[in-house]
Amino acid sequence: MKKTANKFFISFMILLVFCSFIRSENNLFPYQQFGLTKRQAAAHLLNRFTYGATEADIDAVEKMGLEKWFEQQLKGNFTDKELQQKLSSFDAINLSNTAVENIYPRNAQLITLAVKNGYVKKDDIKTDDKAYKEQIQSLMRDKGYKPQQELFRQFINQKILRAIYTQNQLRELMTDFWFNHFNVSLTKNQCAIYVPAFERDVIRPNVFGNFEDLLFATAKSPAMLMYLDNFSSSGTDLSSSNEMSDVTEKPFLRKMKLANQNKKAKNNKGLNENYAREVMELHTLGVEGGYTQSDVTQAARVLTGWTIAPMGENGYGANIKKLIDKVGENNLTKNGFIRQGDFMFVPTRHDSGEKTVLGKKFDSGGFDEGVALLKMLAHHSSTAKFISKKIATRFVSDHPPQSLIDKMSESFLKSKGDIKTVLLTMVNAPEFWSADALREKTKSPFEFTISAVKILGASVNQPYQLYHWITKMGQQMYSYQAPTGFPDNGQYWINTGSLLNRMNFGLALAAQRIPGIRIDLMALNKYKEPESAEAALTTYSKIFMPERKLDSTIERLKPMLTDPNLETKVAEAATKYITPLGMDIVDEQGLMKEEQLKNKKVPVVGISTMLSQVVGIIIGSPEFQRK
Repeated sequence: MKKTANKFFISFMILLVFCSFIRSENNLFPYQQFGLTKRQAAAHLLNRFTYGATEADIDAVEKMGLEKWFEQQLKGNFTDKELQQKLSSFDAINLSNTAVENIYPRNAQLITLAVKNGYVKKDDIKTDDKAYKEQIQSLMRDKGYKPQQELFRQFINQKILRAIYTQNQLRELMTDFWFNHFNVSLTKNQCAIYVPAFERDVIRPNVFGNFEDLLFATAKSPAMLMYLDNFSSSGTDLSSSNEMSDVTEKPFLRKMKLANQNKKAKNNKGLNENYAREVMELHTLGVEGGYTQSDVTQAARVLTGWTIAPMGENGYGANIKKLIDKVGENNLTKNGFIRQGDFMFVPTRHDSGEKTVLGKKFDSGGFDEGVALLKMLAHHSSTAKFISKKIATRFVSDHPPQSLIDKMSESFLKSKGDIKTVLLTMVNAPEFWSADALREKTKSPFEFTISAVKILGASVNQPYQLYHWITKMGQQMYSYQAPTGFPDNGQYWINTGSLLNRMNFGLALAAQRIPGIRIDLMALNKYKEPESAEAALTTYSKIFMPERKLDSTIERLKPMLTDPNLETKVAEAATKYITPLGMDIVDEQGLMKEEQLKNKKVPVVGISTMLSQVVGIIIGSPEFQRK
């Protein structure tokens, strides 16, 4: 009997292993359906899910297995020692919002502080006066304040360095995707200093998680609350709400209500629909998601009271902070206030009347009303379709097939918004590997710049120099003003002017005319010097664009090799857009000092070699713009 049981157990285990093997075989990405070799498929996978891949990267993925590589990227937990070393000098990128408030005051705050501390007289404020500027500088030195531009430069630098050096390439791409989806902008002064923490604490940790969690995190973040004005939105029927009917018996609530009423009277603000509209149109349901203007208004009422917790000594909510310090944190909870990190729900601002959104009633639930609303939106079928289409548009094609969107939407709903599951559905679908998807996407200026630097194996010590070029090519990072974020469309990025700027960048980069960016072109070809410009064009085109058919591309680029004005164009590119490397205009973090750049004449040094000209032409070519 015992032997029979053992035989049964062994047979069962063999069957289990066999089934596991069959299952793993069936889960191979379906690239062979479209005639792709494993190596070609690896190149396509890397083109879409990294910022740029070399022949060595393709070798590694082909050897490891495409499915295993993608699985590792979905975990996104490589330690990135080289990256961390490069980021170690940036002392601002890990600061809390409260610390940022205390160290990097806004210009208006500086003026108030200067008057309050006796550095300037109220009647003597002249922002363009030299003496006034010196007094402000004295205040900043004495109090330890720093200019906000320093915070933003470090923030921009870290994004560029992460994209270049991280091994967690998919995590960084998804961070870029979700930041753009839940866009906030440095151009709005009120929210600008909260943007670094928004990306660091809200977006990056949640890129592979549950969409509901990501939606909640963005809704409660100071950057979003300020950017779309929900921090100031108040209910219209506070006087008649049940919560306030016995306010005379709650001194703390009475004080808070009066403070809120005074704030409303001062700013002439009540209900604000900005966030309610965008959370439906841009964050969840989509413009065709089936909601009405009435739903927007009702949702805005549901979300009244969602605001920012007091932060900093002189920042937003400083007056409320003083009142809370007097009354005590315990009284917040007792009276219906909810504080979660930098977020606060203020019941005295909440509209407790009945509301109806998408047919669902919300009545006197306080903070829980907003929770229920966001949960409903996060799991709505329109949201599944809208989010799936945006992901497919980013990683498959500008116009993804409906069949793919349907598969991803179904996965979204079945998994209750699990982002990893949706990504796996996409990459396992035949549509991802079809001929229509190969090299169909166009690189944004940021993607183009990073891919060029990575493919050249460049050493980057002054990332802010690349920021200037990315901006020149039409993508000022973190500064898209509209809540839509940058369009994910090739037609938006590519036009005559942008192609010229991309070519100029390629020429300047290859000629080593960009300070702080160092490359070794000969090393890329194992120090074998090409016999001619045409030979170099063929050799380096294959190095920079592996696993592509390049015959027609090379033929189109050949006439440029004999362009008599090419050296002049290289020099003009360098002169117009870059500055020389020198400690007199570079600070301790390798950041160019703006006040010295303005008056700095930039000499053109050296003559571009044949190889750098060829490489610049390849980098600026239309084919290199595709991924």
